[in-house]
Amino acid sequence: MNTPRSLGDFLRSRRTRLDPASFGFTGRRRTPGLRREEVAQRASISPTWYTWLEQGRGGAPSPDVLDRIAGALLLTDTEREHLFMLGLGRPPEVRYQSVAGVNPRLQRLLDSLEASPAIIKTATWDVVAWNRAAAVVLTDYGALPPGQRNILKFLFRHPAVRAKQHDWENVARFVVGAFRADVARAGIVSEAADLVDELCSASPEFEALWRDNDVLGHSDVHAVKRLQHPLLGAVELEYSAFAVDGRPDLGMIVYTPLDAEVAGRIKTLAAGEQARSA
Repeated sequence: MNTPRSLGDFLRSRRTRLDPASFGFTGRRRTPGLRREEVAQRASISPTWYTWLEQGRGGAPSPDVLDRIAGALLLTDTEREHLFMLGLGRPPEVRYQSVAGVNPRLQRLLDSLEASPAIIKTATWDVVAWNRAAAVVLTDYGALPPGQRNILKFLFRHPAVRAKQHDWENVARFVVGAFRADVARAGIVSEAADLVDELCSASPEFEALWRDNDVLGHSDVHAVKRLQHPLLGAVELEYSAFAVDGRPDLGMIVYTPLDAEVAGRIKTLAAGEQARSA
């Protein structure tokens, strides 16, 4: 159970683990770590207010105060989230980070799905990682410059991608609604404005869907993607969306073939792609 004392105990434990000398604080000390007034100084808050927080007094702190204390105590992202849960009973708002790729552990997870196309996307629906099955079934993302690996651009600006969709209108409506929700959740509405303007200028259909203001999630639609693939023919893929641990601004989508024969053929195509790139 979260109590003011729980918050105070956590703050005290983090404070006493820090080395004063590394922050330029000198002088003899009776106890390890930073003093309360030193944490308050680093966080630009009142020493009295910080002392009250450690003592379980003074009421709930503001998100801004917690953010400054997290910075002053050099908290990790996990510790920062725990601090907010103790202080406010909720996690902090997502801090959007620009992403160029993913760590090797996550890439290995994608690569282990030999028959299931899988991608990692950002809140603006830029694809930053994929497996070989995704390259042969969805799009060869590696053949495109990073700035063009965007799902909305594929869908609204590339006729070949549009032609592969079994029901392009419903797919497009879902993608725009889910994109709107992801952008708002990540707190990057202004950062996404240039992409929205670009798509509105390039596609009247995107502009019309954007004006509708629909907000959608994966639970709002039937989770089966149907494609007309040039080599595989008609393909049905059941898709699932997952959050990436520690990175709420990223999402993983896995497309699982509903037909065992199709799964085998995807695996064969992906293996051929691997051999060509080796």
